[in-house]
Amino acid sequence: MANEDMKDFNAMLRDSKDMPKFQTITDEASIAKYGGNRMYFAPPIDYDAVMKKVPCGKLVTVGTIREYFALKSGADFTEPITAGVFVSIAAWASHQRADDKTPYWRTLKANGELNEKYPGGAMAQKEKLEAEGHTVITKGRKNIRYYVKDYEQALFVLY
Repeated sequence: MANEDMKDFNAMLRDSKDMPKFQTITDEASIAKYGGNRMYFAPPIDYDAVMKKVPCGKLVTVGTIREYFALKSGADFTEPITAGVFVSIAAWASHQRADDKTPYWRTLKANGELNEKYPGGAMAQKEKLEAEGHTVITKGRKNIRYYVKDYEQALFVLY
């Protein structure tokens, strides 16, 4: 996202964009990839609510949140692009609030990767996670990425 300091992320968080909603997909490759044709779209505020449930010392991935929404809604899967965008909106909305913070730093990308799109980038997320007892490691030489070591052991069960 660009120009984060110019946007009202809390307004974006509250804008449901006519969600929740379902869509039936017909692309055979996508149906095979996601295991069905019934796709669910959760509103941004729902991502924020789930992210707030993750206690100190625990972690969740965007993929796990998507699985949770699909199971809860009866869909085959939750749309992945909006999921990533809405998790970032929840993070920035929390960053802009004085209180009622969302511990967005506990929400990781796939394979335990830190999210560069969060406020302060991966380094700020790394500091918050290490303060809660997690070990963050790097992978890569040129395109360095950050991951929580053994993140699977700290995953929070949503359902």
